[in-house]
Amino acid sequence: ITTSSSVIVGGGVTISESGIEASGIGITCASINDGQISGRRNIITNGAMKVAQRGTSFTDQSEYTMDRFKGERSTDGAATITQSTTAPDGFKNSLKYDITATDTSLSASQYAQITYRVEGQDLQLLAYGTSSAKTITLSFYVRSNKTGNYNLAFEQPDNGDNISSHQYTINSADTWERKVITTAGDTSGVINDDNGSGLAIKWGLAYGSTYSSGSVTNGWAAQNNANFGAGQDVNLFDSTSNEFYLTGVQLEVGPQATSFEHRSFNEELTLCQRYYQTHKYGSYIGFNFMGRKSGSNTVVGVMHGIPPMRAAATGTFTGAFKLYRITDGSAASPTGVNVAVINDTFFNAVKFTASTTSYSTGNMITVYTSASGGQYDLDAEI
Repeated sequence: ITTSSSVIVGGGVTISESGIEASGIGITCASINDGQISGRRNIITNGAMKVAQRGTSFTDQSEYTMDRFKGERSTDGAATITQSTTAPDGFKNSLKYDITATDTSLSASQYAQITYRVEGQDLQLLAYGTSSAKTITLSFYVRSNKTGNYNLAFEQPDNGDNISSHQYTINSADTWERKVITTAGDTSGVINDDNGSGLAIKWGLAYGSTYSSGSVTNGWAAQNNANFGAGQDVNLFDSTSNEFYLTGVQLEVGPQATSFEHRSFNEELTLCQRYYQTHKYGSYIGFNFMGRKSGSNTVVGVMHGIPPMRAAATGTFTGAFKLYRITDGSAASPTGVNVAVINDTFFNAVKFTASTTSYSTGNMITVYTSASGGQYDLDAEI
């Protein structure tokens, strides 16, 4: 056996300890990620922050913002979360967390973080709870004027909220940096094969001592508040000059971080609509709706054909529509409208219940928007 740091085969192939270069095209993966080297590597939806169905600016930092990414906090102060066009090369958008009012002295139990949740049924390939549990790697781009140490934690709701907490550092102010965090598979408990949260990923922005007084685990361990946010030295809320950007989020199976898997806007939107949908109609537009006047002063009907959702979504309706009796064309305005996705196998039909004292029981009714138009939103987030 002859050992060499570099071997040249012919005129166009070089084999070295870092990989294979053929005819000037580098193949340099240190290992193949558990057999996954192309297509559908990224478990995260909307990691490039392209989809923002709810809007592009938010002042309540305890809500979903860019699709699938949720702000969570108990700090004082305030911040604005926006879909920003500040992004690293190859990206067009990021999530920007901008402090607008400070909390310079965190109480022990205060926190602020950005959270992403993955359905358990989409994580069965990890084989958690078995001896074959697989390593996962998270990569992302961050930027902040606030340099220092930050926390990133994984959490398993199906396994006693086991955590794997990690520390990463933003080294240079106002500079995009790519971070890579790897954690070995958890053999201690399974992730349920269902549509609930099987894994939560949390980017720390500020943690009081209740969550930061312990030690980073750098691997799966029993839930412990003190270790959850350990390693977080930064309090992003200590100045209104502070801001934090996040994009290019990728979670994949295996010990290596591969390049970000870009998907089309339409594909990302379709994936996001499993969890949240917004449908907007202009003035005097008929709905795909047929309802019946019941004996309880309501018109109840169903709209079919929405993209299937994760669960029976709650809904809201804004704007106005008019009821239209099929037999004679008489119109009436409902006094209230309730919207919800029907609890069935596919969660792909919307039930509208419109309150009205007009019409007789059994009358068949269709609807159309009034001059102001109308919009309904459906929420089935984890």
